[in-house]
Amino acid sequence: MDTNTILIGLAGVLAAAAPVLFAVLGETITERAGIINLSMNGSILLSAMGGFAIAQLTGSLMLGFLGGMLIGALVALIVAFSSITLHQSQVAVGFVLALAGRDLSYFLGVPYMNSSGPVLQGLPIPFLKDIPVLGVLLFRQNLITYISYILIFLVWLWIFRTRPGLMLRGIGERPAAAYVRGANVNLMRYVYTIIGGAFIGLAGPAFTLNVKAGWMGTQTGLDGIGWIALSITIFGGWNPIRAAFGAYLFSFLQWLGLVLQSQLPGVPTQVLQVAPFPLMILTLLLVNISDAEWVARILATLPEGARRFTIKLLRTLRASPPASLGVPFESE
Repeated sequence: MDTNTILIGLAGVLAAAAPVLFAVLGETITERAGIINLSMNGSILLSAMGGFAIAQLTGSLMLGFLGGMLIGALVALIVAFSSITLHQSQVAVGFVLALAGRDLSYFLGVPYMNSSGPVLQGLPIPFLKDIPVLGVLLFRQNLITYISYILIFLVWLWIFRTRPGLMLRGIGERPAAAYVRGANVNLMRYVYTIIGGAFIGLAGPAFTLNVKAGWMGTQTGLDGIGWIALSITIFGGWNPIRAAFGAYLFSFLQWLGLVLQSQLPGVPTQVLQVAPFPLMILTLLLVNISDAEWVARILATLPEGARRFTIKLLRTLRASPPASLGVPFESE
C-alpha cells in the first residue's frame, strides 16, 4: 500500500468520523447541562432515514440535513419535557425512545429502501488542497466534514472560554449555585438539550447523505452508533476536543479493520468488523479503573519508573461526569 493510498484512506477516516462526532458533541453539550439523552441511537437512525427521505423528496441536501436536525431536536425535547417537567427517569425515557426511534425508522423507511437520492459532493479548498499531506487529509473533503472540524473548536470555546459556557457548566455541576446567580436552570437545560439533540440529529443525514449514501433499513450500518457515541462522550471526559479524538479513533479502527481483511485472510471478516466496538469498550474501561483497589495492587508491583508513568497515564484518562448529571433540579 503506497503513501497516497494511505493518505486517501485516512482522509476517509476523517469524513466517516463526522456523524459520530456530531452525536458526541451533541451529547457532550446535553450532559454538561445535567441531562442524559439515552435516545441517541434511535434518534440517529430516525434522523438518518428522515433526512434521506426529505432530501430525496425535495431534491435539496440542505433540507435533508435541516430535517435530520429537527427530528433530533424533537426527540431531545421529549427527553427534556419528560425529565424536567414530568420528573420521569431520564434513563428510562431515553432508553424507550432509543428503541422506539430505531423501530420507527425501519417502519417508516420501507418506501425509501435501496432508492437513490442526492449525495453531498466534495468541496476541495483552493490552494490549501495542494499542501503536501495535509491537503489530501484535511482540505479535499466536503462541506459537512469541514463543519465537523469547526464545531469541535466552537463547542470547546463556548464551554470553556465564554461566560454562557461557564453558566452551562454551572447548571450541570451545581445548579443551585447557578440558580442563586440568576440562571433559569430548567429553561437552560431545555435549551441545551434541544441544541444537543439537533447536533445528534445532524449525525443521521451526515451518514445517509454523505458517508454511505442511501437508506437500506437494517443494513444501513448505523444501529449501535448511538451507544458508541455515548461511550465516547464518557471517554472524552465531557471535553469536545478529547471526545473528538475518541470519535476519530473509532473511525480509524473501523478503517483499519477493512485494511487488515486483505492482510489477514485467515481471520474471519466478522471479527475485524466488530473489533472496534470491544476496543472502544476496553478504552472506556481504562478511563474508569484508576481508583480500583486491584489496580493499586498491580501498580505496587511495577518498577518505580513504570509505576509513575502508568499512574500518570491513568490520571490523564480519568474523567468525572458533571456532578448533577441526571439529577432533577427544583427551585425553592
